[in-house]
Amino acid sequence: MATEGAAARLVLRLVGAGLTAAMAAIHLRLWAEGYQDLATIGPLFLLNGVVGILLALALLITPVRGLGPVAAVTALFTAGTLGALFLSLTAGLFGFNEYIDAELVRPTLYVEAAGVVVLTTLAVTAFSHRHRNRPRH
Repeated sequence: MATEGAAARLVLRLVGAGLTAAMAAIHLRLWAEGYQDLATIGPLFLLNGVVGILLALALLITPVRGLGPVAAVTALFTAGTLGALFLSLTAGLFGFNEYIDAELVRPTLYVEAAGVVVLTTLAVTAFSHRHRNRPRH
């Protein structure tokens, strides 16, 4: 049913935007609390926070017909951020090593992993909806 699909996409859109905003807020908080002094990592945390806010807003205001690409880009951005965290926890990233017990590392892992799942699901459902509603010639 179209109404159920629209409701599901709305929930995915709102949850995805919330998770993206939470990811951005975590990066901005850590940047403000000392990461701004780290070479390379500091500016990247600030950039992540700003881009994350812009993507969360884009998820909220994009018309349904353009939602698939926005959700896909946001899912890829979130996956990249999650990948960077894994690198910093294992091999290090730009000379910086993070520790699993550091403040906000575990919540960040949860937020970003959930974000990848929700945003990927949103992108797939939005592209699927767009494909189904394409006019036939």
